[in-house]
Amino acid sequence: MTEVVRVALLGASGRMGQAVLAAAADSPGVRITAALVRAGSTLANQDIHGLAYSTDLRAALAGADVLLDFSLPESTASALELCLAARKPLVTGVTGMDPGLKAALQAAGAHIPVLAEPNMSLGVALLTRMAAKAAAVLGEEFDVEISEAHHRHKKDAPSGTALALGEAVSRARGVAAPDKTTERSGLRRAGCIGYSVVRAGDIVGEHTVLFAGAGERLELTHRAQSRQTFARGALSAARWIAGRPAGVYTLADTLGT
Repeated sequence: MTEVVRVALLGASGRMGQAVLAAAADSPGVRITAALVRAGSTLANQDIHGLAYSTDLRAALAGADVLLDFSLPESTASALELCLAARKPLVTGVTGMDPGLKAALQAAGAHIPVLAEPNMSLGVALLTRMAAKAAAVLGEEFDVEISEAHHRHKKDAPSGTALALGEAVSRARGVAAPDKTTERSGLRRAGCIGYSVVRAGDIVGEHTVLFAGAGERLELTHRAQSRQTFARGALSAARWIAGRPAGVYTLADTLGT
């Protein structure tokens, strides 16, 4: 790994992109070398505080060690192809991916390092581990409900993080990943995982995994109070993945425990 990792940032004009740019100023070991925006953006071809905003991802990759992606699924798909061609690592925090894109990211791991996480909080990485451990120990005698809350502008529901938590619980139980539907009717089905969603105000992100059994319940909760939490985690992941061998990694892998 180079001493200072050069990062090209895709989705630089969005909420998370701007948070990453702000966090990078205080993050040793990483430097944003390109701020990439969509064609037609008012920021395209501007130089702001010494950083050039561009739509040319191919050129940005040539001068970067890692691509950090906070764009949209359709942009991620195009970016993945260019990362494969340039043999550059990809770290993406994009949510709302369809199964085809998720499969493409998995396949790309045979050729380049890939880290795809719907939530770049190190606390959520620990929450996922804890939820999986609880699921394995408590078993299907405990019902599982996953609740999440985000700001009113978030498009996907349930959140990618909530679905990832459900997948972690399912894997720990040795069963197929649950359907993401939030609709409920009739009695609870044995072994199912329920999801509940709140979209309101400017909530940054809250996730709770509830295990409820006979006479007791366990709740594991993470609350993000600032997007800087995700930005710092993403920059840490970008620095960690530079120089790694090809493979599919998780944020938990960066914790070193």
